[in-house]
Amino acid sequence: MVQLSMKELLESGVHFGHQTRRWNPKMKRFIYGARNGIYIIDLHQTIKLFEDALNYVGKIVEDGGSVLFVGTKKQAQAAVKEAAEKSGQYYISERWLGGTLTNWKTIQQRIIRLKDLDRMQEEGYLERLPKKEALRRMEERDQLQKFLGGIRDMERMPSVLFVVDLNKEAIAVAEARKLNIPIVAIVDTNCDPDMADVLIPGNDDAIRAIRLVTQKMSEAILEARPLDQQISGDETGANTEAITGEESESGYAVDDELLKAFGDGVVTVSDKVAPITGADVPIIEPVGNDSRNEIGGGTGNASFEPGASGETRDGDPKPNVQPGQDVSPGQRSSV
Repeated sequence: MVQLSMKELLESGVHFGHQTRRWNPKMKRFIYGARNGIYIIDLHQTIKLFEDALNYVGKIVEDGGSVLFVGTKKQAQAAVKEAAEKSGQYYISERWLGGTLTNWKTIQQRIIRLKDLDRMQEEGYLERLPKKEALRRMEERDQLQKFLGGIRDMERMPSVLFVVDLNKEAIAVAEARKLNIPIVAIVDTNCDPDMADVLIPGNDDAIRAIRLVTQKMSEAILEARPLDQQISGDETGANTEAITGEESESGYAVDDELLKAFGDGVVTVSDKVAPITGADVPIIEPVGNDSRNEIGGGTGNASFEPGASGETRDGDPKPNVQPGQDVSPGQRSSV
């Protein structure tokens, strides 16, 4: 069974949102408070919605559906690829090609071309071609593999999209919504939660936070897969070891005050809980109605990786937050 703990979320920095000047007001109900110009996400809601997302995806896979992991930003590429390969699903970690879903027949033709080029290489056909022509075909093959390698075995539309950063993957989200494909997403404080069918409020910029979410998602998928599709431990062991080893190298210093506020309970994911969407979550009022907070465009904050000091991803000291604390103009980041 997949287990989630509040301490695990804090250590991975899932609770760090964006700068207060780069927020989407629709995320207000998922914000616990703010300090030093950084929003703190309410992990009580995160852990509940995370559990529901795992159950939702698990049920789809149990019924024979497939998951397409989408994360093309640098911080998400490795985690998305590892999670998809570990769970036997599909992924796009490089640039999303417009029409990947809405023009699926054309994409399928490019995948067929990729497989043809692979076969030519394996059979030694390319070696018999003039050097220039062989080089041209190898470059074509490498380009197709780069963008379509993660979906080369996907024979039909995915049953659900798992997205890291709704803003970055706006084209993928638009295509999925047009085709009524459900979207499960990590939703940061600068995103529109209405764009996801099932959301996980959390940090979508830190590598460690993204890896935690994608790893838990892959574990839930593995547990839900039919027995005839289960992946053996030998196939996944090396991947899991690599992930665990990399994660243990660095982490956020856990803020004792936040840990006390959020609690240190462990949640075991079951398949008896119905998924919750953003509209179903009770609204809390942690942030004052300050009209000077503006919606920022895109992903304006810099990427941040945890260090021993426990700083936030914008370089500020780790926050010391009280529930319901408002943000005064003096606290906002001047970045």
